[in-house]
Amino acid sequence: MCGIFAYLNYQVPKTRRFVLQTLINALKRLEYRGYDSAGIAFETAAKASSSIGTVKQRGKVQALSDVVFEKKDIDFDETLETHVGIAHTRWATHGVPNEVNSHPQRSDPSNEFVVIHNGIITNYKDLKLFLETKGFLFESETDTEVIPKLAKYLYDELEGEKLSFRELVERIIEQLEGAYALVFMSTHFPGQAVASRRGSPLLVGVKSSKHVVTDHIPVAYTSDKGHPIAPDKAFASPGPLLLQRTDSTLNISIEDTQELEVEYFFASDASAVIEHTSRVIYLEDDDVAAVSGGHLTVHRVQRGTVRESPEKRTRSVETLKTELKQIMKGSYSTFMQKEIFEQPESITNTMRGRVNFETATVKLGGLSDHISTIRRCRRLIFIACGTSFHSALATRRILEETTELPVVVELASDFLDRNTPIFRDDVCFFISQSGPIRCDLAT
Repeated sequence: MCGIFAYLNYQVPKTRRFVLQTLINALKRLEYRGYDSAGIAFETAAKASSSIGTVKQRGKVQALSDVVFEKKDIDFDETLETHVGIAHTRWATHGVPNEVNSHPQRSDPSNEFVVIHNGIITNYKDLKLFLETKGFLFESETDTEVIPKLAKYLYDELEGEKLSFRELVERIIEQLEGAYALVFMSTHFPGQAVASRRGSPLLVGVKSSKHVVTDHIPVAYTSDKGHPIAPDKAFASPGPLLLQRTDSTLNISIEDTQELEVEYFFASDASAVIEHTSRVIYLEDDDVAAVSGGHLTVHRVQRGTVRESPEKRTRSVETLKTELKQIMKGSYSTFMQKEIFEQPESITNTMRGRVNFETATVKLGGLSDHISTIRRCRRLIFIACGTSFHSALATRRILEETTELPVVVELASDFLDRNTPIFRDDVCFFISQSGPIRCDLAT
C-alpha cells in the first residue's frame, strides 16, 4: 500500500527546510508499508505561491532526502507564512519503479495540478482515451496520471464557472471508479489543499495554538446528478449545494484582534502525524476535505436519493491515544519482528465487536446482507494472493467443518490464466490484505 502525507501551515511561519524535513520524516514513518520509490511536491514561491516544484527518486526515502537537500536552487532558510507540501511512497502497480512513474503525478510540465494517490483507478483506460482525444500527452504508465490531467481539463473547460478547488475536486471524483485516497495541490489555488477517499484510509491532523471549539465537523452535501463523459456534453454542471447544517467548518477559537494560526496534516496512517498532533479527523468514503483560508471543511456527494443517518453527517475530532514508539518499531529490531510479537493483540483487536464470548456468537457485518445467498450456494471459492492467500488456506478447514460446503482456495494470478468454470450457485470471496490488488481486480 502506498503512503500519503501532506502538510499545510497557515499563518504559522516555517522555514522551507522545516517544511521539507517534515515531509521527508513523515515518509520515513510510512516506510514499514513497503515501497519502491518516493517523491514530494512543494510550493516554490513564498508569497504568491504560483509555482510548484517536485522531486522524485527511485529507492529509499533517504535517497530522496539526499537529492532534495543537495539542490542548489532551493532557499532552505526562506520563511513561509503559508505553504502546502505533499509527499508519497509508491508501491508499483501500473508501470515499473522509476522517477516518471513515481508520485506526485502532474497535469502538465508547468505542474498546474499535482496529485498523490493510494489505490487503483479501474476506469483509467477510458479516462486516458478521452483525455488523449482532447490533446493531452501522457508521460507515465500509471493509472494516477489521468487524475491531474482530468483536473486541468475540467479547470480549463469550466473556467467561466469560477469553481472553488473543492468543487473542482468533486467534479473529478465523480468520474473515478475504483479505490483511492487523494490529495491535490495546484498553482491556481495557492495555500490550499483538497483530499478525498474511497476505499483507502485517509485522516486529517489538526494543530493550533488556539483552542479547537468543536469536537466534530458537520458535513455539507452536494447532490449527485451523475455526469458521465459524453463527446457532446462532457462534465455537465451538477445540482446546487445542499447544506444539511448551517456551518461545515472546523471552528478554532480566536480573538477578534488575532489571526487564525493552524497547521493541517493529511496522512494515510496515524504514524505520520502522531509526532505533530494527537487531534485527528478520520475521513469516510466519498468525503472531500478542503483547506482554504486556513479553514477546514468536509463535504461529500449525496449519491442518489439515499439519506444518511444523523450520526453520519458529522466527522468527529478524535484524540490519538497511541504514542509514537508504539506505532514505530519500538524495542524490536525489525517491523516483521514487531508484527510477529504483536499477533495476539492484533487478533484480539480484530475480534472486538465481532466475537461475543458470552453468547458464543460471531457477527461479521460485511457479510450480514449476503447470508441468504451464501446459505443457498453449493461451493465457496476464495481468490487471493500472498498473505491473503495463506489466510484463506488457514481458515479453509474451519469453514468446511462449520458450513459443510466444499471450499476452494485459488491463487488469483493463477486463476487468471485458467478458464475455471464458475457456476451460478457458487459464491466467490476476493481477499486483499490492504485494498484491491491488480490480480484480484482482474479476476
